[in-house]
Amino acid sequence: MRLSQAALARSVDVSPSYLNLIEANKRQVGGTLLQRIAAELDIPIDELTGESEHRLIHELVETFADPALADVGLGMETARSLVATQPDIARIIAKLYRAYMAASASADAYANRLRADPLLSQLLHQVLSGITAVRSSAEILEDVDDLSSAERAQFVSSISKETRGLSAVAQNLIGQFDHASTVSKSASVRRELDDMIFAARNYFPALEHRGAEIARDMQSSGALGEAAIAHHLAAVHGVHVERNARPNSGRAFGHDAERGVLWFRNTVPQSTRQFQMVRLISELTSDDELTEAVKVPHLSSQTARHLARSYLASYIAGAALFPYERFLDDAETLRYDVEALSERYNASFEQIAHRLVTLRAEGAEGVPFGFLRSDPAGRLTKHFPLPGLLLPHTGHACPLWALYGAFRSSGQLVRQVVRFSDGSRFLFVAKAVSRRASGFADQALPHSILLVTDILHADRTVYADGLDLGDADADVPVGPTCRLCTRTDCVSREEAPFAPGDEPTLSTVKA
Repeated sequence: MRLSQAALARSVDVSPSYLNLIEANKRQVGGTLLQRIAAELDIPIDELTGESEHRLIHELVETFADPALADVGLGMETARSLVATQPDIARIIAKLYRAYMAASASADAYANRLRADPLLSQLLHQVLSGITAVRSSAEILEDVDDLSSAERAQFVSSISKETRGLSAVAQNLIGQFDHASTVSKSASVRRELDDMIFAARNYFPALEHRGAEIARDMQSSGALGEAAIAHHLAAVHGVHVERNARPNSGRAFGHDAERGVLWFRNTVPQSTRQFQMVRLISELTSDDELTEAVKVPHLSSQTARHLARSYLASYIAGAALFPYERFLDDAETLRYDVEALSERYNASFEQIAHRLVTLRAEGAEGVPFGFLRSDPAGRLTKHFPLPGLLLPHTGHACPLWALYGAFRSSGQLVRQVVRFSDGSRFLFVAKAVSRRASGFADQALPHSILLVTDILHADRTVYADGLDLGDADADVPVGPTCRLCTRTDCVSREEAPFAPGDEPTLSTVKA
């Protein structure tokens, strides 16, 4: 059946111009609109979402905006065209850029350590001193003919001693560079984890099933709550919970496997204690499931697989504490009110936000959310992608985002409707939260949590109440980061844009 664009627009109740934007990949489409379009065209929904294509387009845009390529003149339209016509080439470019970024990070890490690390300077000085001593002794042995046997033995012993010392120093030096290399790989490892989450749509059926099994096992010790979880942890796994066990430690909690103790500082809230107890149970009982889950091509290193196991253990804990069907029903009933869900499940804002981004079961999906967490310095410390939204992988996001505005209203929820330069619109909901301080000298720094959803789904949430979602003039104009943003008239810009064909100038950055 052939259907014109105008006829399709009328049948799904959207304007032809909006449908044209959707076809051009300039608008993210989802929810009931996506279902109506798929039904009219009689094709599977998966053929319309284009989630992986959106992600690849955004990776190419980030690649083209790199200072090394900024003068080539490539941008969003080139990325869209390349993904549409040469997807294999597009993926190769993205893969090469990741490798380039990893190599650049390694080089920067080595250079920074050589310039600034006093330990490396000391080690290099020890190497030079040792080489000088060995050379001096060797020259004496070579040039002085009348040395006695005892004197020669003394110099040989000195050379042997110095070379053993040099060997130890060299091993230490190599270890320092290995550490720098490991640290520099964190960004690429983070991207590999993102790829795994994205490919699975952040939904892991086998781990959902495992979480349900753990919940049933824990409920045999009583109604699911802190007391029942602690009893199950001790009776079944021999791990006892201690409070205030490490008052002088920099950590808030930890597992001492040798003593069979899971310890918490007294300032750790009940919601965190419950979650970490269940997370430990997940780690202790789900080795087969976790091992199988990380057998995916997206994870290329042991470091990436270890990070993925850690994330997936938390996923199982969330599935156990917040059962999928009941949690989804409650979320729909409460219209995704995170604080109301926190109250109902005795959970933290962040725990509820985490669970919301996993509601992806086919035929029983919740509102699709993206997730970011930032520290007070603006550095992104957690990142769960949303198809269609360009989120920075490292560093800082746009300073206008509610993620940062929440720090100015700590404890209060901040919402905003934003519009990116390509016309895409999203609802941002953020809150800055802080742990309890253990005393006057304790720096209880807050962190900010951001949930993001496409404007198409905003009216399914309580956060759309009182907003005129159809009034795009009221939107906050934003970008992903200053470097990737094309808004040259933004007064909040902190870094010059690398737009195709434009040379960054001082005038593009606020004074």
